[in-house]
Amino acid sequence: MDVAIQIPDEVGRALAVKSADVSRAVLEAVAIEAYRTATITSAQVQEMLGLRSRWETEAFLRRAEAYHDYTMDDLERDIAAIRDVSRR
Repeated sequence: MDVAIQIPDEVGRALAVKSADVSRAVLEAVAIEAYRTATITSAQVQEMLGLRSRWETEAFLRRAEAYHDYTMDDLERDIAAIRDVSRR
């Protein structure tokens, strides 16, 4: 899907300071925010940005500090699941 947006020239110039490719910078910002809010998955980030591998995608998300909330309850569930599998 192609999407066109209008941004003020001043904003475009500010974005251009950080990245020569403003369109790519905006696309990456959308992907990061959508991932942070769990709107899309890391696989969808990879597809959206044309990244070559899961590892490249994970590195991109790490650099962007795009993490999902991971609570102590999540950790305890994961530990319990690992213990359960290792007992089998």
